[in-house]
Amino acid sequence: MISSLLSDASAKMDHAVEHTVTDFSGVRTGRANAGILIRVVVDYYGVKTPLQQLAGFSVPDARMLVVQPFDKSTIPAIERGIQEAGLGLNPSNDGTVIRLAFPPLTEERRRELIKVVRGLAEEGRVAIRTIRRHCKDSIEEEDVSEDDVHRAEKELQKLTDTHVVKIDEALTRKEEELLEV
Repeated sequence: MISSLLSDASAKMDHAVEHTVTDFSGVRTGRANAGILIRVVVDYYGVKTPLQQLAGFSVPDARMLVVQPFDKSTIPAIERGIQEAGLGLNPSNDGTVIRLAFPPLTEERRRELIKVVRGLAEEGRVAIRTIRRHCKDSIEEEDVSEDDVHRAEKELQKLTDTHVVKIDEALTRKEEELLEV
């Protein structure tokens, strides 16, 4: 039973790491990246709809992202959704596609984004520690010897440390990406 608790905790920690990395992709760098639009929702005939269900994306060059709606009548709603998402981008359209120009980041803005990314990383670490705490409580409730509980807690700590390192590595990569000029 303890091994299933540990494997469940490991799966949940993997999910927490993936979620944190996905959150990182939503933080804009100086380069065009379709990942920034993951969280954009559009009011499509009164229904909040994810942008990826309404349009395709392409990156023609390093500082330009093109959003091609499947239905051209949705262009105004998509533009409004992008503006309301608070991405710091101004959409422009030519009647068929929406272009998002990524201006170069200032040094001050880069520092602010690094703080945001560090906050997201800390949220990921907290999620992993919360999973560890819940698993530890479940292990202690099991009807097993103290030695088995102690071994399981050591194993759980190893899992926790491994997953925290994964978040730290992703954070380092994102910081380097943000500082890249």
